[in-house]
Amino acid sequence: MTFSQDLRDENSDIFQAIFTHPFVQGIGKGNVPKEALEHYIKADFEYLNAFIQIYGMAISKSNDRRDMAFFNDQIQFVLHSEVHPHHNFCESIGVNYDELQGYALPPTADHYVKHMMYHAQTGTLAEIICALLPCPWTYLEIGKELMKTYKPADDHPFYKWIRFYADESVEKITTTMRNRLDELATEASIMEQKRMKEAFRKSCQLEWSFWEMAYTREEWPDAKLVGSR
Repeated sequence: MTFSQDLRDENSDIFQAIFTHPFVQGIGKGNVPKEALEHYIKADFEYLNAFIQIYGMAISKSNDRRDMAFFNDQIQFVLHSEVHPHHNFCESIGVNYDELQGYALPPTADHYVKHMMYHAQTGTLAEIICALLPCPWTYLEIGKELMKTYKPADDHPFYKWIRFYADESVEKITTTMRNRLDELATEASIMEQKRMKEAFRKSCQLEWSFWEMAYTREEWPDAKLVGSR
């Protein structure tokens, strides 16, 4: 069994919790509260900006041009392709995409970004991939699960979103990252593999928390609320 398959097996509980989260199930049913969608888009726009920066940091730690080319391609993918799912959500609630950009990250998203930045700054290339991989991997499986369970047609409000993440382009990204991770894992020490597993699991947990953050419209505590205790 490969290292990446071990990671998937060890975190199957988190993957399953993500599939059954009410926000994710709401996408499948075509019924997510407008406020939750807005909160998600605001946070995800800034989160993906950070993702681009971390891809750049991964390039700086790459010695192989194959890795450099891959991460460069992923920067282009986020910039030019991953805006389409956001547009689908915006169209469904009648809000201009530009209106949902430039907001501060809520606590969970802020923690997620800093978690990935930590591994990008202090870890190896393998650790960076482990911190990044749960994002495309969980979204790929979400897309496939929703396609299988709900079989959305063209008139489904979130058909474009579901179809995008179930598509072969996201599967190719996930597979490429998994294969490269498996190669790097064979060269990693026991301690490095432990850090890789910890980075992967925490990112999986934060993926679930990101959906929860959006669904509950998590905000930073108000100054008056904090001061009243």
